[in-house]
Amino acid sequence: MKRLAILGASGHGKVVAECGELCGWQDICFFDDRWPELQLNGHWPVVGDTNELLRVCGDFGGVLVAIGNNDIRLAKLQLLIDAGATLPTLVHPSATVSRYSALGFGSVVLAGAVVNLDCQIGHGVIINTAATVDHDCTLGAGVHVSPGAHLAGGVSVGERSWIGIGSSVRQLVRVGVDVTIGAGAAVVADTPDACTLVGVPARVL
Repeated sequence: MKRLAILGASGHGKVVAECGELCGWQDICFFDDRWPELQLNGHWPVVGDTNELLRVCGDFGGVLVAIGNNDIRLAKLQLLIDAGATLPTLVHPSATVSRYSALGFGSVVLAGAVVNLDCQIGHGVIINTAATVDHDCTLGAGVHVSPGAHLAGGVSVGERSWIGIGSSVRQLVRVGVDVTIGAGAAVVADTPDACTLVGVPARVL
């Protein structure tokens, strides 16, 4: 039986769990630091906290971190790497990922999303529902491309950046490290690091 542990009992975690089921994982449970007060996340049990998962991660065929905060997600992934956990990728059956693209460990591609050819996707990346990443894009570790966001060809996104829901990035644009792009924004030029952009065209707040 394929056993999957998910760290982070949240709404996003439920989406990841269902994706796991659809990908053939048969025994799925959650770990969360609100345990033991939190015992259930949707249809799946919460059975321990981070420390417990680090202790038993070898009992699972795969471990994923389903935490939306990019910094925390990467920090938890590093703890799991150090503990020797197996960190798979998940691709929803309705998503399309080119065989010529590479997905880093611990990354998820959710329902209806598209990753076109010759993309390099780092570890711990979320490509959320119906998001698209077109040809020749590079996404650093811990990036989150929110539902319905679209990256045109040749876009580069730095580590831990968050591409907001319904936003778009013009072809060949470089999005810096630790950048937040607001909902519905249109990014048409390279961005600095560690900033927030909103509007059409997007401007730094």
